[in-house]
Amino acid sequence: MIRNLLIATCIILMASCSSTKPVSSTAVKKPIATQTGSTPKPAETQKKDIRFLDQITTNPEIASSIPDAKTEQKEPKPVFAKTTSSSNGDASALKQKYGELLGKDPDQIENIDLLKSVDEWYGTRYKMGGCSKTGIDCSAFVQAVYLSAFGLAVPRTAFEQFKAAYHISATEMREGDLVFFNTTGGVSHVGIYMGNNKFAHASVARGVTVSDLFDPYYLKRFLGIGRIEKPMGTR
Repeated sequence: MIRNLLIATCIILMASCSSTKPVSSTAVKKPIATQTGSTPKPAETQKKDIRFLDQITTNPEIASSIPDAKTEQKEPKPVFAKTTSSSNGDASALKQKYGELLGKDPDQIENIDLLKSVDEWYGTRYKMGGCSKTGIDCSAFVQAVYLSAFGLAVPRTAFEQFKAAYHISATEMREGDLVFFNTTGGVSHVGIYMGNNKFAHASVARGVTVSDLFDPYYLKRFLGIGRIEKPMGTR
C-alpha cells in the first residue's frame, strides 16, 4: 500500500510540473525605443551682405510689444579698438579717424555733422541711466547725437525710440538710421548706423565705440532698423 501511495504522489507532482509554461530560450527582449528626428543640417555660411539682416529681423509689431529691458548684457570687444588720435573737430582729421574705424575711404565720408557729434562722445564710459561725459547709456547717446547732429529730439529709451521710428529694410539703410538689438529681452540696445555695416553705440564693455553689425554677438541679437526723419526746417 505504501508503494501505491508513493506512485500516486509521483504522478501528482509530474502533472503539476507539466502545467508550468517553460520560458523559451529564444525569447528576445524588445529594445528600448530611442528618440528619432531629422539630422540637423550643417550651418550654412552666412554671406556678409547687408541684405542678410532682413532675414533675421523680427516683426516690428511683435518686438514693440515686448517691455523694455532694465539692464544690458556685457558686450564683446568691438572689431575696431579705440583710436587714441584726437580729431578736435577738424573735418580732415575726422575723416581720417572714422575712415579707419569704418573701413572706408576717408574721401567717401560726407556726413561731417554726424561724425562730429559721435566723436564728441567717443570713448565715454558706459553707465546705465547716464547721460553725461562721466558715463552714458546707449539710448542717451543716441538722444545726444540726434540733437547735436540733426537738431532732432528723440525719446529717452531704446524701446521708445523703437516705437517712434518707422521700420525699414536693411537694403534701405543709410547713415544716421537706428539699429536695434535684443540684448536682455525686448528692445534693449540701440546704435546709430555709420555705413559699411558699422554702427556707433554706447557699449557696456567698451563705452562709446564703433562695432560691426556682423559681429556674431550683435548679429544674433539684431532686431531691425528704424528711421526718425528730421522735421522740415531743421538743419
